[in-house]
Amino acid sequence: MKLKKIPLIDLKPQYQSIEKTLNEVTLNVLSSSSYIIGENVKEFEKEFSKYLGVNNSISVGNGTDALIIALKALGIGQGDEVITTPYTFFATAESISFVGATPVFVDVKLDTFNIDPNKIEEKITSKTKAIMPVHIFGQPCDMDVINAIAKKHNLYVIEDAAQAIGSEYKGQKIGTLSDIATFSFFPTKNLGCAGDGGMIVTNNDSLATICKALRAHGSGENGQKAYNILNNTDENITEDNSNDNTVYNSLKYYNYLIGHNSRLDEIQAAILRVKLREIDKWNNARRENARFYNENLKDTNLVTPFEDKDVKHVYHLYILQSEKRAELVSYLSNKGISTGVYYPVPLHLQKAYKDLGYKEGDLPNAEYLSYRTFAIPMFAELTDEEKQYIIESIKGFGE
Repeated sequence: MKLKKIPLIDLKPQYQSIEKTLNEVTLNVLSSSSYIIGENVKEFEKEFSKYLGVNNSISVGNGTDALIIALKALGIGQGDEVITTPYTFFATAESISFVGATPVFVDVKLDTFNIDPNKIEEKITSKTKAIMPVHIFGQPCDMDVINAIAKKHNLYVIEDAAQAIGSEYKGQKIGTLSDIATFSFFPTKNLGCAGDGGMIVTNNDSLATICKALRAHGSGENGQKAYNILNNTDENITEDNSNDNTVYNSLKYYNYLIGHNSRLDEIQAAILRVKLREIDKWNNARRENARFYNENLKDTNLVTPFEDKDVKHVYHLYILQSEKRAELVSYLSNKGISTGVYYPVPLHLQKAYKDLGYKEGDLPNAEYLSYRTFAIPMFAELTDEEKQYIIESIKGFGE
């Protein structure tokens, strides 16, 4: 078969499929001159809440900010510990460190790549305040067990659902199974915008108010409401709905908390509103692609992804395992097939966390996976010809 160039993730065909609508909504925002917390942001938050089945959605500038703000809203900070996974993107642990807390790493399961619930309790101390499971690559964690442990020890649960929009655990959408959850809309995510974006979701109205305050300098009406909640007071709330947030809001100069400047802009919200309507279709296409890969690679020496019977995996990435990863990745590159290594260094062995004292061998499953795993092309618009070429190329390795 003729050499092809197949990217790991190709964003162009998705854009082309909804190009007219995306261009229209983008131009509408530009012509409106309303760019900050306008109608598109407000409507997207409502639509996102409806899609998940959650009470509150608070959009922010990116997925990392979503984690940081969620942690701060829960009051987690200096001297606290948060249990999480070492096999994930750095932002998960980074957010914990950013608020002054310490990430405590628990090893993962070799089949799902997710945090092993059976190893959580042994890491709980008097300083532990929360568990932060990550639904890695779109595969939901075992939330029943995690929530039971959290309830037993009076801990918060924060879902890092950055890679898992639309995935389900026992028929319930990921993001609705904890005290608070976060999503990323980085362009390569299953639901991605044309830049950075993130979302915090919660059924707790007080937490939602605090998050709204923290995303905008702890100011204004939400800042005052959050201050009242945190200080158990009942002062009258001042409101000002007379002006466009882009130009002037008289209340933004009254600050009640130390917050952030992290807001999803109107253009990104308008784009995401369009894409949210397509997400289930795109996720189902990813699942079909995964089934094709699984079926055609089952007789090779590669380990294909596992999907638990109680979950709906949305395959943000399609991850294989190989004892000859470096050689296979190089071979596929020569065939024009892009791959990605997720993740080459587990978080407990990153130099940024050298001071925590972990050493090689402490979390063997995460280390084992980091040496073996890699991703092959996965996006909804993969053609049959491209998938067949990828399979034939992989099977040709070593022949």
